[in-house]
Amino acid sequence: MKHIVALLLVCFFMAGGQAQNEPSKDLADNTMPDLVLIFTKTEGYRHKSIEKGVQTFRELGRRNRFVALQTEFSEDFNPQSLKNYKLVVFLSTTLDVLNETQQAAFESYIKNGGSYLGVHAAADTEYDWPWYGKLAGAYFDSHPEQQEAKIDVMDNTHPSTAHLDKVWMHFDEWYNFKNLNPKVNVLLKLDETSYKGGTNGANHPIAWYHEFDGGRAFYTGLGHTEAAFDEPDFRQHLLGAIEWCLKRK
Repeated sequence: MKHIVALLLVCFFMAGGQAQNEPSKDLADNTMPDLVLIFTKTEGYRHKSIEKGVQTFRELGRRNRFVALQTEFSEDFNPQSLKNYKLVVFLSTTLDVLNETQQAAFESYIKNGGSYLGVHAAADTEYDWPWYGKLAGAYFDSHPEQQEAKIDVMDNTHPSTAHLDKVWMHFDEWYNFKNLNPKVNVLLKLDETSYKGGTNGANHPIAWYHEFDGGRAFYTGLGHTEAAFDEPDFRQHLLGAIEWCLKRK
């Protein structure tokens, strides 16, 4: 992984830090781009949107000065590898994806100031690891059929929601949660009267953030469908989450 990281950084600068014909930000200086690890291992259901999600993170990275590297290997969760990354994304991971040694390495990473971003099925992960549940903010409980729902924007001062109106209508697969961490800062809530199958009631958060155990953590329940990753509002939602996790905002 170390050699891959070095090679990709060289390619980033040779390419001018951006894809052809793609506008970019802050590329005038020679500061190193941040490295973001996209973890996509699944031991349960595997979402078809994972590959589209990885592509989206890479596209956002080209425009916003970070490099997204994907891994399916739990072995990359070791102190030597993790220290390269300013952010680790769990992109629709499912069930038990890390052993105890790898869990300890990730806990140490967060405690030393690292950041976590969970997308959609990241809440359907590591049910037997309570620390992870508190980090992610909740565990998946159930979901109804995919449908459009009304999202209430509870806080539009965060970079992940600043672009949104007070109400966001969005089509997705809406998770019901259990073991919600009451200490998170809720950004988006589902209006359960706007769709069928919600079980969390009037307090149904769907995106949140918090400072946790020395690091930063953000979770969004959106991102089940491939089409979601083409939606400008969702892409900006992800980018704002990334920039907060990278401590740029």
